[in-house]
Amino acid sequence: MTTLRSLLFVAWLYLSMAVFAVGMSPALLLPHRYAMWVITSWSRFVLFGLRWIAGVRVEVRGLEHRPTGAALIASKHQGMLDVIAPFAFLDDNCFIMKQELLPLPFFGWFAWKTRMIAVDRSAHSKALKDMVRQARARFAEGRQILIFPEGTRAEVGAQPDYKPGIAALYRDLDAPCHPVATNAGVHWPAHGFRRYPGTVVYEFLPPIPAGLKRAEFMQALQNSIESASTKLLVQPNGRLAHSGD
Repeated sequence: MTTLRSLLFVAWLYLSMAVFAVGMSPALLLPHRYAMWVITSWSRFVLFGLRWIAGVRVEVRGLEHRPTGAALIASKHQGMLDVIAPFAFLDDNCFIMKQELLPLPFFGWFAWKTRMIAVDRSAHSKALKDMVRQARARFAEGRQILIFPEGTRAEVGAQPDYKPGIAALYRDLDAPCHPVATNAGVHWPAHGFRRYPGTVVYEFLPPIPAGLKRAEFMQALQNSIESASTKLLVQPNGRLAHSGD
């Protein structure tokens, strides 16, 4: 049954991308807020299908810590859902994303229109400077900048590997950093098509204040996200959940 429901949801996901890409494409000619409305609507449409087809519910916790206005947000990244869901619960989400995603139909088109921060990771130090430059501009516009500190999605339980990009943004923006923990990879794994019923949690954690030294900040961020994400993996029986359970 899980396999069948997963296949039906995958069909729902990609069909919705095609429908929104064609049906809502005129928004690409309109101001930013209209294109952002399309992405937000699509995100909620996907989450609706995820719940009623695949049996996966999304819950947002720690709302007292959710930022308003311009903000720097650092989130655990375990799968594609982490790219889709935040548009449903952030005011004006602005992702740090790979530049090679821009040519993709729908996702790339609307990412370009809504001025997501696209980075050429092969450019190394130049890419870091370009990311910081774009982030500074988006932050000044009041956007909520979302970065995955590990740079890419990681399997549940994998050893964390936090990259220097988040430290550069934290220093340059001189703003608090808002960590987000999740267990998304348990129900929507980083690889494969199967979706496992249950509750995906995104939890906003207490913000890390601005002005910490680099090493102190990186340690505080990793401790906050990893400890909270691990807690979300623990099942009622005390066992550690895995994406294949």
